[in-house]
Parts: sequence; C-alpha cells; structure tokens
Amino acid sequence: MTFPKPYADAVQRLRVPGGFVLLGAFLLLSNPSLERILWGLPVSFLGLLIRAWAAGHLEKNENLTVSGPYAYVRNPLYGGSLLLAGGLVIGSRSWAVAAIFAATFLLIYLPVIQQEEQHLRKLFPAYRAYAERVPSLVPSLSPAPSDKPFRAALYGKNKEWKALSGYLIGLLYLIVRAVIG
Repeated sequence: MTFPKPYADAVQRLRVPGGFVLLGAFLLLSNPSLERILWGLPVSFLGLLIRAWAAGHLEKNENLTVSGPYAYVRNPLYGGSLLLAGGLVIGSRSWAVAAIFAATFLLIYLPVIQQEEQHLRKLFPAYRAYAERVPSLVPSLSPAPSDKPFRAALYGKNKEWKALSGYLIGLLYLIVRAVIG
C-alpha cells in the first residue's frame, strides 16, 4: 500500500500528538481484568524482546542495519511495538481501545514506515537490494545472512529503556484499575 506524500508528511507530524490520543483512549476506555492482563503479558513481553533485540543492532543513519531481527524483517521496532501494544490492548479488555490502536497503526504508522523506508533508500544505496529480500512487517522464516552481534551500548544509545518504562507504566495502570475496579 502506497500513501500519498502529503498524507505521509502530515501523519509524520501527528505521530507524537496521536500518541497522546492513544493514551487518553487507553486511560478512559480500558476495562481490565487480572485474567486478561495475564493473557496479554506474553504478547507484550515478546514485543519488548523484539524491540530490545532490534535496538541492540540499530545504528540509526550511520550504517544499514541488516543483523539481528533486521535479518528477518525490515521494521522489527514497529513489529515489536505492535505486539507490545497488542498485549496492553488484550489487558484493556476494550474493543474500542483495540479499534483505536488498529486505526492508528494503519493510518499513521504504515505511512510513517513508508516514509522512513524512502529515507533509507536515499541514505543507503544497498537498501533497495535489502528490501527485495527481507519483508517489511511479517518476518521471514529464513533470515538474510548477518554477522553483527547484539550490542548493549546501542540499546542504551537508542533509548530503548523508554519503551520498557512506558510499558511498565501502562501495565501498572491496568493492574491498579483491575484491582480497584
């Protein structure tokens, strides 16, 4: 799916304000239960692991990253975020929250991914060949060859702890809401 450039540019600017809308919807519309929170934990945990793994390989705008999860999928941070949010949505026990999160991913994040990939094509000539062999969002079962290891320093440099912190705050909110009622 290709999005018109003016639309992609507009949603790129709306990404952060859109996050506050998502937060508001999550806070107002969640109806969590401890059982559903437990169902969502493995989904979110998998998302956190994928994001952490990706952050430990990502050298933003310095080198084309093709190692770690990038050998399986071009956008593991977005895929990990989708799983992370999916676990929270399961815990929220709200179809409205699910619909808002899905619409946000489709209408904001897919165009942003497209725009970022256009940037990477300009920045790294090898990106075109990489994109031909590695899928965008659904991981391949046969990875492209890579030899770079995970580096904790990159995890820190990429500030991936913010995703973990945000998740823990969201999880704590759901638990408190479920217990208090």
